[in-house]
Amino acid sequence: MVKQPQGFTYIGVLFVVAMMSTGLALIGEVWHTSNAREKEAELLHIGNEYRKAIERYYLASKDQKVRTYPKNLSDLIKDPRDAGTLRHLRRLYPDPITGKDEWGLVKSPDGGFAGVYSLSEEAPLKAAGFAVRDASFEGKSKYSEWQFVYAPAATPAATPGATPKPGATPGSQPQAPGSLQPPAMQPVFPTPPQSSSSSSPRP
Repeated sequence: MVKQPQGFTYIGVLFVVAMMSTGLALIGEVWHTSNAREKEAELLHIGNEYRKAIERYYLASKDQKVRTYPKNLSDLIKDPRDAGTLRHLRRLYPDPITGKDEWGLVKSPDGGFAGVYSLSEEAPLKAAGFAVRDASFEGKSKYSEWQFVYAPAATPAATPGATPKPGATPGSQPQAPGSLQPPAMQPVFPTPPQSSSSSSPRP
């Protein structure tokens, strides 16, 4: 009876183990990427839930001439300005990226906060293809730069005889975490009236 060389058997086992390790590593990488994308999608959803809740709080101000922002997150699940139980958010959501309840707050001019952002300094996978409301997130290098801010558009005073520029859209400037961002859509400011003293060309 001829015995098989044990050296070839050992090499074969090592080859199988190496292939299994490579396969498991690839599976782990795919799972990690998929999990990260799910967390990103959840962050976009939750962040915009906070943004809409802040908007509802702001617009629910009893004094319509002096609107206020919430002072802390708990104000969103029970408005302290209302004698009853006025909720602008069903519950407080944790940050899906860090897994913690703590959020960064974008300060508002009245001392409250106008938006939230993740405290994670990790680089996001998503860099483009955002919804219009999140267009300012394009090209950001950290999750903490995804700021979900509600900023009402100011209404400029009308100038007699002025006409607005058609299709004018002001440029946006990058904002640091913790600072109030301008609204995604800003008002178009009027163009100064043309002088009537200009002479017409001679025939």
